Amino acid sequence: MRRVALLCVLFAVCVSAHAKVEATDDRGVEVTLDAPPRRIVSLLPSLSETVCGLGQCQRLVGVDRYSNYPASLRRLPQVGGGIDPNIEAIIALKPDLVLMSPASRVGERLEALGLKVFAIDAQSYADVRRATDAIGALLGVADPDKVWQAAQAGVDRVARSLPPRAHGLRVYYEVSRGPYAAGASSFLGETLARLGVQNIVPASLGPFPKLNPEYIVKANPDLIIVSQDGVADMVSRPGWSDMRAVRERRICALSSAQTDVVVRPGPLLAEGARILADCIVDKGLSK
Repeated sequence: MRRVALLCVLFAVCVSAHAKVEATDDRGVEVTLDAPPRRIVSLLPSLSETVCGLGQCQRLVGVDRYSNYPASLRRLPQVGGGIDPNIEAIIALKPDLVLMSPASRVGERLEALGLKVFAIDAQSYADVRRATDAIGALLGVADPDKVWQAAQAGVDRVARSLPPRAHGLRVYYEVSRGPYAAGASSFLGETLARLGVQNIVPASLGPFPKLNPEYIVKANPDLIIVSQDGVADMVSRPGWSDMRAVRERRICALSSAQTDVVVRPGPLLAEGARILADCIVDKGLSK
């Protein structure tokens, strides 16, 4: 009887391992695999983290130069960046699937060389959930939505931890020089909204718009969040020294490690929310 049960289990595993999987990417391409991929190359940190968040880190055989979480990824072969990947290095790894951003221009070239490519990215919470479900489907993960639900529960816990006086604080998050901002419709903007603060960049301007610096001066935010390497340039801009956040030193400068967590739309949304919440308390409510 035990032998029969064991054979049944082994048969189920074999069927599962060889079942076709499919999902549609952001290009509108339906990607079909004869079986869940065992060898994956990821060209985007958020996608690398999603694979690991789904409990499938062991399938990654190569990553882009920026994928650094979890730490085990740093031991994998690096194949360049998402925009400038090393095609030869990718081919040498013999991947069953390459995950990448639809903004990359190498997808068609990789496909012409016989590789399976799945191009997807996220700008909003809905996009993060969609990407998680799609990658989970390709990997044959039974219930990928659990990863999304866990992240959402974590964001809710962080939001409940903030004091009531944080609500309504007017915040400007500068993603990169330009200046490019995190708008209310981006996943960063949605996190700020969940934390109860007010984003000075409305959803109507898009997820990550390039702003006229004068727009920010006129908005006069209570708190500015920026990466450490962007602070020096910011405070020297014309008129910015008169803004409340600059004048009262309400600028939260994130380390490179913190920035990596906050700006990647994936399973670490709750950790990113905690970093933003600490900024709000430490700098926005410090005086």
